[in-house]
Amino acid sequence: MTSASFLEARKYKPDRDPAYPPLETLETAMTIDHTLSGPARYSAAPVQPLVLGLLALTIGCSGSARAALSAEELAKLAQNPIANLISVPFQNNTNLNYGPEEGTQNILNIQPVIPITLNKDWNLITRTIFPLIWQPELSPLEDSTFGLGDTQFSAFLSPSNAKGWIWGVGAIAQIPTHTDSALGNENWGLGPTAVVLHLEHGSPWVYGMLINNVWSLDTSNSDPSYNNGLIQPFLNYNFPGGTYINSAPIITVNWEAEGEQWTVPVGAGIGRIFHLGRLPVNTQLGGYYNVVKPDDGPDWQIRLQVQLMFPK
Repeated sequence: MTSASFLEARKYKPDRDPAYPPLETLETAMTIDHTLSGPARYSAAPVQPLVLGLLALTIGCSGSARAALSAEELAKLAQNPIANLISVPFQNNTNLNYGPEEGTQNILNIQPVIPITLNKDWNLITRTIFPLIWQPELSPLEDSTFGLGDTQFSAFLSPSNAKGWIWGVGAIAQIPTHTDSALGNENWGLGPTAVVLHLEHGSPWVYGMLINNVWSLDTSNSDPSYNNGLIQPFLNYNFPGGTYINSAPIITVNWEAEGEQWTVPVGAGIGRIFHLGRLPVNTQLGGYYNVVKPDDGPDWQIRLQVQLMFPK
């Protein structure tokens, strides 16, 4: 889906930095029911099982993907963050002029989305986000760092037969899974999350908003507390054939930061649906400029996403 006073005890604390790209992302998927009805410090061990597990999920679910939907319908499926649809988005965010040394930060968010049918009226949509972070040098005395950041888990309760206006409410948890102290915070976090969007069969427009706020539950001896908010409005226009244009700026706020607390980007992107055999793949490329940001926040973000979709 962040920083104002970035350096604390020679550490750049991502969870306190509004410019830090949030782990919560928008481009997941949408249900048919909703639409039609220096040397880096590298810790490889926790990453390898994650990648292997996602590959197994992809292979195991690929046989269920159908080619029955049109490319335009599949594109609209990919634009609802609370869909009753299994998907695996790989979203890469490259942040330019980041930190005191104005380096390049890169974050690959691996975001498996797994829906759970509670009954004929309600779905529980779960999303687990694993960030793989390349952190540039933040001072001449510090090396760059690569590893797993803190995991975020969201669960949305949503009506299964909603049409027109679609909504979901739930909770988001932050779990300290970082492999390097520069990539996360030792404190667990919890907060509310919600999304509302408008989507109608026959209309090319999909628009709405996702919000959340995460508070740390305690304060460890080594890391401070945090209180981070996110607002993500989104607007999509779909063309026949599976191509679409969109704008989905991720606005973040660090309520505990000194100085500028907000990061406010503006920008847009373009996307298209492709197929790998019968497997639909949503691809997207966008660019966003931060018109408001903390002093050491990035100027630009380049967002590239590849999303594997498994319609029921």
